[in-house]
Formats: sequence, C-alpha cells, structure tokens
Amino acid sequence: MAAKAKPDIGKQIIDILAERKQTIVTAESCTGGLIAAALTDIPGASAALYGGYVTYANEAKSKMIHVQARLIRDYGAVSNQVARAMADGARNTAHVDYAVAVTGIAGPDGGSEKKPVGLVYVAVSSDLATVVIEHRFGDLGRDAIRKATVDAALDLVLQVLTSDPPQ
Repeated sequence: MAAKAKPDIGKQIIDILAERKQTIVTAESCTGGLIAAALTDIPGASAALYGGYVTYANEAKSKMIHVQARLIRDYGAVSNQVARAMADGARNTAHVDYAVAVTGIAGPDGGSEKKPVGLVYVAVSSDLATVVIEHRFGDLGRDAIRKATVDAALDLVLQVLTSDPPQ
C-alpha cells in the first residue's frame, strides 16, 4: 500500500527545512515508514530529510531510539508518553533539528475498550518543545488509518515549522 500524502504539505515541509538548512527524522510504528516515503516522494527531499526509524516492535523503540522500557510497560506502546519519547529519542539519536513520531493501533486487531483501533499519537520534537496530539480515527480500516496518520503527522510538522521562529 502506498500512502499518498498531500504532496503540497510535504513540499512545504521540505522547502522550509531546506531554506533554514535544518533536518528532520521520522520514527514510525503503525505507519511502518510511510511518512518517510511521503517525504522522499518530494524532489530535493535529501536536503532536509535525514532518514527514518521504523520501530514497530517495542524492543526496536528501546534499542534504536532509546525509549525507556519502563514507559512502554507503564503506559503501553500506544500512549502520549511513548510518542513523546519516540520523537525526542529519534531527534537526539539522529542529531537533527526536528523529529516526527507516530504510534497507534491501525487494526484490524489490537484494539481494546480503553485503546480502540484508530487511536494514534503523533509527536513532533524540536529544541523548543515536543508536541503530542491524540487522534481517534475510528475503525476506518487499516489502510485508511495509516493514511490518516501520515496526513496528521505531516500537518503537525508543518504547524510546528510555521510556528517555530527560524534559527
């Protein structure tokens, strides 16, 4: 499945970062690299996209981007706390200006009453702050949830970039 994100948003992100000579990294769980793929669809993305971590397994979150196992144990992999730790960990590990991270339940399995299918956390980390947004996309189906997550992640990155003063 190729998640096609809104190309204008991806281009805006790449253009802003390239103009500022800044970089971004992705840390993806439920999207499995689709955010990085959406950004690499943009010609010239290499000027701003450092790369991406696909941290699908909990162990990958801990080993690759230093999410504390305690956070995953105490709050669950799909949580505000883990999304924040993923974004901060990816940014610090890659030594970049920004990181976007997503963790969620795309389904069709894995949901519960407390954490239903369609629950996704999107986080963007910068030197100034880390922003985490909870989304409840509902049970749209796996592909639609993953596409909605990519769109939400790119939207949040653009919001952060346009609210952060150039450094």
